[in-house]
Amino acid sequence: MTESSAYPTTVSLLGVPIEVGASQKGALMGPAALRTAGIAQLLESLDFKVEDHGDIAPRELSFSDEAPPANAKHYREIKAWIGETSRRAYAMAKSGAIPIFLGGDHSLSMGSVNGVARHWHEQERELFVLWLDAHADYNTPATTITGNMHGMSGAFLCGEPGLDDLLPQSERSSIVTRQLGLFGLRSVDKKEKELLAQRDVWIADMRRIDEFGVSVLMREFIERVRARSGVLHVSLDVDFLDPVSAPGVGTTVSGGATYREAHLVMEMLQDSGLVRSLDLVELNPFLDNRGLTARTVVELVGSLFGQQIHDRPTPSNAVV
Repeated sequence: MTESSAYPTTVSLLGVPIEVGASQKGALMGPAALRTAGIAQLLESLDFKVEDHGDIAPRELSFSDEAPPANAKHYREIKAWIGETSRRAYAMAKSGAIPIFLGGDHSLSMGSVNGVARHWHEQERELFVLWLDAHADYNTPATTITGNMHGMSGAFLCGEPGLDDLLPQSERSSIVTRQLGLFGLRSVDKKEKELLAQRDVWIADMRRIDEFGVSVLMREFIERVRARSGVLHVSLDVDFLDPVSAPGVGTTVSGGATYREAHLVMEMLQDSGLVRSLDLVELNPFLDNRGLTARTVVELVGSLFGQQIHDRPTPSNAVV
């Protein structure tokens, strides 16, 4: 990382095996798959100290009895998950480490981003969020078609109405719309699109990416963060990638980022020196092809944390 000589040298891993925010079962196995694919060993090879905090366990969760809002499935359970995730995220960010949240479906980001944002708010720094995803995840209970809460994470974090009681009011210091960047969109609901049109969320859908290229748009977003002296949280949904490279996800959408485009995104973020936290979400090993998706995600993490192309080992079965 080149932005600051004081860039953290410790990474903290936390598994958040939540899957009730999505309709497809299997994402709760994501943290184990990422560990099996060698995420800790790769980071250690890049000279980071790795602290693995294990997984949040259901016994740690505190459930409320309030009536849930209409059209928000598994609201009470998700409230318990994100409350604990937010608490742990805040403590991990405050320790000076780079938190990496291993998911789990994308509803976990309601907690991870919130906890990290509260820490940076105390440091008087703005936290920007780069949402790498096929979907905007900007639905509310009033706009959603499915009621699945992994599709409401971005809206909740930006303070849209409908999920106001998911976290205590004193802890609702997340982000505002200009701090959110959506990159790789290619599937957005009609009402969700109408809501986004009224907000100043930065958007690079696949049409813009095809027209201008990854590098131009990534520079645009990075400069947006730098202009505010901000720091950056990256929320990587596996369906950001084209299903050819990443079949292990329950929400595949054709036409996603290629393997090289995704690595370029990570390499440019690494060069920026701005990234201080990361989500890896929606990995579903049950749908994967012999670990292909988990290995691909870990390789992307390598690029984000400084692995160079010429450092990559040649597979033992390759012909050279």
